[in-house]
Amino acid sequence: MSLIGPSTYISAMPENTINADQQIFNRIKESTSGKEQLKKVAKEFESIFISKMFSTMDQTIDREGGIFGDETKYFDNLKSYMYNELGRDLANNPHSSFGFAKQIYAQMEKYVK
Repeated sequence: MSLIGPSTYISAMPENTINADQQIFNRIKESTSGKEQLKKVAKEFESIFISKMFSTMDQTIDREGGIFGDETKYFDNLKSYMYNELGRDLANNPHSSFGFAKQIYAQMEKYVK
């Protein structure tokens, strides 16, 4: 497979890679009740918070002389994807969740029909 330019590369990427955020939004929107939507939004908020926390922690690391050499935009993209998935996994696992989603849901459910 030869890739000619950036637009060709994007069209060759799987659709789920490009539309991951849109798929999350659609899953939330397709919920049958407002409380179910709130539960999904609270979990997504927690996953974003965890992802940002890992990303911020990563910026504090001194990488001079590291085993991966110089950082590249490709490595940064990989780390970003990894932190997003790690945040989503931690937020959706009842044993590793930080508990933000549960607290947000408990505080907001009285305002949802």
